[in-house]
This record gives sequence, C-alpha cells and structure tokens, in this order.
Amino acid sequence: MTETTGDDRSFPPALAEVARIAFEYGEDGEGVDFEPYDAFDSAGETTDWIRSWTGNDGLDGDAYRVFGQDGTGGLAALWLVRPGRPLAEQPVVFLGSEGESGLVAGNLSDLLWVLADGFGPLEAAVHDDREPRPAAALADLAGRHATTPRRPAREIIAEARAEFATFSEDLDALCR
Repeated sequence: MTETTGDDRSFPPALAEVARIAFEYGEDGEGVDFEPYDAFDSAGETTDWIRSWTGNDGLDGDAYRVFGQDGTGGLAALWLVRPGRPLAEQPVVFLGSEGESGLVAGNLSDLLWVLADGFGPLEAAVHDDREPRPAAALADLAGRHATTPRRPAREIIAEARAEFATFSEDLDALCR
C-alpha cells in the first residue's frame, strides 16, 4: 500500500508485533506506561474520543488512528497530516487524559526506535528528559521493521517536535 485512504484502518504489521510485547510499568513508576492495541480504534470510537477530548462536537476522528493507551486512558495515535502518504509515514502523537499532548515520533519506524530506547508514547511526549531504558525485545522488533536508522529517542522526539512545532497550539485551537 502506498497511499492512505479516507478510512484506512489496515493495522501495520510492526504495530501488531508491538501489541504482543508486555510493557512493564512497575510499582516504582519507572517503566513504560503503554498498553498497545492489536487493531486501530474504529472511526466511531475515534470520533467520540476527539469530540470528548476537545469538547468540540463538530470534529470527526478522521485525522487519527488510535493504536494504544496509557494507564489513565491517554491515547497514542498516528496523526494523518501528510496527505496521500502511507500510514507508516504519518507522525505519532500522544493525547493524554489530563489534556497533555505531544509529538512522539515523525513516523512509525521512528516510533519503533523510541520504544526500543525505553520510552512509551506518554514518556516521549511528557517525560522526554528521563534516562533511556533500552529494551532488547523492542530493539529486535525495530531492527526487523524499521526503515529509518537507529537513533536515540531524544533525537527522534526533537526532530518530530521541530517538524510539527505548532501541533499543541493547533490542537488547542480545536478545543472549545
């Protein structure tokens, strides 16, 4: 597949494999708070969520493909901001249950390296100053699926933030 369609919900094989990994949060809160899904949320679920999250009943969820959550219900999603590009080339974002938001990675491949460095979507978006905690199983997965070179999570996150510098402000403008 080389182009996205209006309602492309084909789950990428790399995300399906991520869904089979058990992420450890731990009692000390030092792990990764991420519960990956084995399929994208439906269009209806995504629309309900974005309307609830923003308070704007005029929105639909077409711009997002939700693929996981943290323990409080904050969601990780592909953000379909690059028209005509495959899902795997769309940036990854996190929208938290308390209104926090942020870029996680510039594409799915880079997300795999972020995960391999011990950052989940929440940690990448909100706690990017934490120390890396490399995960061998995720590094192996990234090595099999990633199309971008391995780089430190902080570098990947910084690149995504630089490319989409107004993401949070644009998202805030959608809120009532």
